[in-house]
Amino acid sequence: MDDIRIPLIGEKAPAFKAMTTKGKIKFPEDFSGKWVILFSHPADFTPVCTTEFMRFAIMDEEFKKMNTELIGLSIDSLSSHIAWLRSIEKMTWGDYTGQKVNFPVIADISMKVSKLYGMIHPSAANTQTVRAVFIIDPTGVIRTILFYPASTGRNFDEIKRTLISLQKVDEMNIATPSNWVPGDDVIVHLPESKEEADKLMEMGESEGYHSLDWYLTFKKEK
Repeated sequence: MDDIRIPLIGEKAPAFKAMTTKGKIKFPEDFSGKWVILFSHPADFTPVCTTEFMRFAIMDEEFKKMNTELIGLSIDSLSSHIAWLRSIEKMTWGDYTGQKVNFPVIADISMKVSKLYGMIHPSAANTQTVRAVFIIDPTGVIRTILFYPASTGRNFDEIKRTLISLQKVDEMNIATPSNWVPGDDVIVHLPESKEEADKLMEMGESEGYHSLDWYLTFKKEK
């Protein structure tokens, strides 16, 4: 197989046109101003992938409220996608009760999009996409890349947590610490001068700040 390059965090997400279960899409034009979660799965009608699509279907509206659209992908045909999604919509499992899969799923038989995003890892499988997740911001820049092996289903709480963190980083000019979840304290940006460092160290709990040292200051999330 030709050499495949994985696009990197901070780069513009590769543009493409594709046929999906919702008709033709053009990326990024059709998703202007939106966050996008572009994800691939190894194959239709497989157990782990089915549970993941149930979870994405449940969370689709939740993501939409966060100005985020989902786009699925595998190298299966459009007919296979349609048959599989119809099967999923009849299933009940845990808190999933037959929701429709309303987001587009790319039929990437040519592997064009898969190769653009480095979703095929020949050492894992020559003809299947791995479980990839690309979080792309409204300007079309890749902000997060996650890869999972075929045997391990994705952690959707982590995908959502990462998206929320990225949106807060852009809104508040902050960072989030390890194991951060919404509601926890966030990290103030690194001081750019001694004066700014001194000022941060002087701010107290009454102002919502807590400094461990000049380079590590927490503040209450708004």
